[in-house]
Amino acid sequence: MSPINLAIVGVGKIVRDQHLPAVAKNGDYRLIAAASRHGTVEGIDNFKSIDEMLAAVPAIDAVSLCMPPQYRYEAAEKALCAGKHVFLEKPPGATLSEVADLEALAAAKGLSLFASWHSRYAPAVEAAKEFLAGTTIRSMRVIWKEDVRHWHPNQEWIWQAGGLGVFDPGINALSIVTHILPRPVFITAATLEFPENRDAPIAASMTFSDAKGLDLAAEFDWRQTGKQSWDIVAGTDAGEMVLSEGGAKLSIDGKLVHEEPEQEYPMLYKRFAEIIKAGKSDVDLAPLRHVADAFMLGRRKFVDSFYD
Repeated sequence: MSPINLAIVGVGKIVRDQHLPAVAKNGDYRLIAAASRHGTVEGIDNFKSIDEMLAAVPAIDAVSLCMPPQYRYEAAEKALCAGKHVFLEKPPGATLSEVADLEALAAAKGLSLFASWHSRYAPAVEAAKEFLAGTTIRSMRVIWKEDVRHWHPNQEWIWQAGGLGVFDPGINALSIVTHILPRPVFITAATLEFPENRDAPIAASMTFSDAKGLDLAAEFDWRQTGKQSWDIVAGTDAGEMVLSEGGAKLSIDGKLVHEEPEQEYPMLYKRFAEIIKAGKSDVDLAPLRHVADAFMLGRRKFVDSFYD
């Protein structure tokens, strides 16, 4: 099979840090175009909008959409209607309904749509899933706390309605939890902390359960300073499991049992090529559904105004 002619829309930090290096190392792709209001990619055709790009470069086979989620539906709909496979950065959209509509559109047109939960491809996630499948889980605690000033400086879209606020990183934790647990979970209570001058939360605390009464709690916070925290701790009959550093390391009863170099985005592009070749889509909405449930069920608490 000849390489997939790929285009990228939204050339920002995540594209330069992750997407471009991953694509460059994957022989299944040939990057031929990019569209962005401000950024460009050297050595290929660049455009200011997806409309200009699709009209000028009909040879594009697939499009990676890396703009903020509030603007992703319109771009994805245009790409699918133009006959292109679509890769959606996380979160796949601003609402569940728009992603469901895109999934139906992709199916109707025989195209592949990929909701790319990159944290599921962290090195120790599959090992954690295998460990939990072989024991009884008594409790789980998710601690996902980081400094928004470091990771999202001057990015106003994350604070706007649809930008998800602290759920932008928190959804990474939810993507792991929904993948490694043997049964589906559901939110039982939530408190969302909103800065008085922002439309999206800066912190969230949630409790979850499942059909067997699992004790699961999660804390997301964007006000962390110093060492950042991306940990999932489970109490099980086979010992305490700690999946740390965003899924990079797995320890059981304090003993490190799994650690590998990070390859999240290379694995995402490997998966995207697989589903294109297989003629199918991969759109799991469980992580985004939990975010929607948190907004629906959660109690709002207002805190001091936040300034970037």
